[in-house]
Amino acid sequence: MGIVNLTPDSFSDGGQHAGADAALAHARRLLDEGADMLDLGAESTRPGAVPVDDDEEWRRLEPVLRELVRWRVPLSVDTYHPRTMRAALELGVDVINDIRALRAPGALEALADSPAAGACLMHMQGEPSNMQQAPLYDDVSSEVLDFLGRRVRALRDAGVALERLCVDPGFGFGKTREHNLRLARDLPRLRGLGCAVLVGVSRKSMLAATSSQAPHERVAASLGAALACVAAGAHVVRVHDVAATRDAVRTFEAMRA
Repeated sequence: MGIVNLTPDSFSDGGQHAGADAALAHARRLLDEGADMLDLGAESTRPGAVPVDDDEEWRRLEPVLRELVRWRVPLSVDTYHPRTMRAALELGVDVINDIRALRAPGALEALADSPAAGACLMHMQGEPSNMQQAPLYDDVSSEVLDFLGRRVRALRDAGVALERLCVDPGFGFGKTREHNLRLARDLPRLRGLGCAVLVGVSRKSMLAATSSQAPHERVAASLGAALACVAAGAHVVRVHDVAATRDAVRTFEAMRA
């Protein structure tokens, strides 16, 4: 899953693809590098990020989405705003990727009303503005698994088929480095929910302890993290560096086979 940030303030590449022309050029580059899906976000959810209302989010998204749906490539929209979800799904977007796991009023219904669409349900403790101030768990893996299990059941109860869902443990979203490492070791437990597992570790600050590079230069560290997650059972990796990750995963899987 290749990342297309339409934001001026994302932690790694904020502002680089904020204009429609730049975003579309970046999307084309990711597809040429081998991305199976594009994930578009128009609101930064980095630690400390300032929220954006759905009007501004849609203003950023709409012109890019309208063009991308014409390309007939798999598309995901990273949003927690129900109005944005419905508008994106009406245009033909395939997946809603929600850091709040469809908990906002009307979000679950928006997905349930689009039977051809999928959803990714992510765990987050707190809000982006405060989530990294003091993350605290008794047992991070069990608590994340319990939360995602309850969200999957809520979607199933709303008539959403299990094969339309995937789950994301939310690396870096209200977790310390130790929490993230524990989640990575326990990633196989998420497969027990019966749906696909998505991970996003690309360029994140959790890699800073093993990499002295700035976020946009953490390619090697990101590849190491992605391969560890694939080895632990992740089905989808959400990344900035598609070509490098694809080569690494293909080589890893060929040698493991």
